This record gives sequence, structure tokens and C-alpha cells, in this order.
Amino acid sequence: MNGQITDVPGTRVGQAHDEEGMTGCTVVIWEDGAVCSVDVRGSAPGTRETDLLQPTNLVERIHGIVLSGGGSFGLDAASGVSDYLVERNIGFDVGYGIVPIVPAAVLFDLSVGSPNARPDREMGYAAASDASSGDVAEGNVGAGCGASVGKIGGFERAMKGGIGTASIKLSNGLVVGAIVAVNALGEIRDPDTRELLAGPLSDEGELQDGASLHWLKEKPFSFTGTNTTLAIVATNARLTKTELKKVAEMTHDGFARAIYPVHTMYDGDIAFAASTGSIEATVDLVGTLAADVVAEAIARGVRTAVRAGGLLAYKDLACGDVNPAVHKNKQKEPYYGEATLQ
Repeated sequence: MNGQITDVPGTRVGQAHDEEGMTGCTVVIWEDGAVCSVDVRGSAPGTRETDLLQPTNLVERIHGIVLSGGGSFGLDAASGVSDYLVERNIGFDVGYGIVPIVPAAVLFDLSVGSPNARPDREMGYAAASDASSGDVAEGNVGAGCGASVGKIGGFERAMKGGIGTASIKLSNGLVVGAIVAVNALGEIRDPDTRELLAGPLSDEGELQDGASLHWLKEKPFSFTGTNTTLAIVATNARLTKTELKKVAEMTHDGFARAIYPVHTMYDGDIAFAASTGSIEATVDLVGTLAADVVAEAIARGVRTAVRAGGLLAYKDLACGDVNPAVHKNKQKEPYYGEATLQ
């Protein structure tokens, strides 16, 4: 499976980040609007305007979605995206002006880089200004800049997460694409081969199969709000808001194929589903493909990430470039403790 979410017609992606502070945001924009719904499965979510996306609520079409680091502080980035859209007269006509509808969801990355570096209005505007229908950068970019995974054994054993994207095209013209910010408490596995890609490391900086289950049983996790995987699925199928709610629900099957454990009390996992087109397709087909592309995008988010902030990456282990001293140095970094005090 190849491709990216921008393969879906009308879909643009922009990203901005602070490499030193290790945080950022990823923006998906539909200038002509997109029908959208959402499904929240994690128990520690941080969101803006997701209630509006429920099928019983008024607004049918949105104009962008923001995925952001920074915890709840990162919701600020959505205001910058709204500013960008207002300047271009893009939004919902309320009779007294244009109001862009820009839902947002955040992940917690204050434990990496600097906890004082947070996506803000300016960064959101920069990401929106960067939006294009071209190639989408993956790994340590946008909302994936400070993402990490495998924290179930404690942050000192974590690995680098990141942004991943994938799409699938059928012969009838149907396209389903996804972009995911991978920042999970649990480990990440290849959805097809079940290969362990990233997870809690041993004291020697090595991946160990079954480590997540070990830590789940032996060491209850105690820090809330420190994770969250965020996904956006887009399709050119013609679907209603109610049908997209079902697609968003089915999308979480892709989370479960690639993340273990998933949807814990310490993850705020969220899946958005958006429709931009007129291709005839059933909810079951789109939802099934959505789970497939999300699982692939999660794997890509880890495979494309590189070592940063004292966190080893999949690429380090895949090429045998593991220095135990690098791993143990992570335990001396102060940021995790500072972040939990805020």
C-alpha cells in the first residue's frame, strides 16, 4: 500500500514545527468544505469543536482539521488556521460574516524537547500557509515532531513516533487516504506481518517482544494525558455525516491492528472521517479501507521517524545502530518531570 492523504481530491496538508522545542502541528484543509464526523476512543482526549461533528448537530461541512502537539495548549493552533481561512473568505456563512469550521485534537509531547514550546496561533497560520496537495512529509514533522511511543514501561524506555500517511485507490476511482500522528502509550507493530517496530526498550536499548504486556501487568502507568494517536481519514466517496460517523468508528480497527495496548486511560485516541467527493461507495467499504490505511499510516509514522530528543527510532534498531549509552542518557533529561507539574 502506497500513497498519501493528498491523493484524495480537494485535500491539502500543511505542517509547521519547532525542531528545538520538539513540537508542532499538522493541518488538513478543504477549501470547498468536507462533510465530516469523528469518533473519540481514548480516555484522555483534548479537542475543539468535535461535538459539532456529531450527526445530530447543525453544521454539515468543515474547512480544516488541526492535529497538534503541546497538550491542551496546542488547541491554540486552530485559531491561526481560522485566521488563514477568513483571509480567503473560506468558511460557514452565519449571516454576519464567514466563520471557518476547524475542529482540532491534541497530543501530549511536553515530555520531549521543551515543555514551554507549544504550538500557537502563529504556528497554526504557518502550517495552513504551507498547505498543498503535493507530497506529505513524514516522521519528525508537524504534530509528529515530538511524538513518542512505547511509554508503557516509563518514558525512559520510550521510542520516537511521528507523522505517517497512506492511501488506497480502487479501479472505480474511489480513494481513501489517512494521515496519523503516532504518539501512543503502547508498542507499534506492522499490521500485516506483526513485526514489532517500536515499543518499550530494555536497559540495553533493545526491543523485546512481549514487553508491553509485561509492563501492563507489572507496573501500572501513573501519568495521565501523556500520549494520544490522532488520525484523519479522507475519501472522495459521497457519504453523509451519519455515514462518516460509522467510518470514523471503523477507523479505530486500524489503531488496534498496529498499537498494543490501544485506547487506554492514558491515550486520547481520536479518528476524524471526511468526505469530499461524489463516488458511489458503501459505508462498509470505505470504513474497511479506512482501517487499512490508518494501520499502514501508523506503521509509516514510526518507520520514517528519526532519533531525536534522546529517543531512539525504528531506523536505529533496524540498522543495528543502537548505543546503550544513548538510551541511558534519556533517563537524565529533566523535561518529563517538569511537564507533569504543569
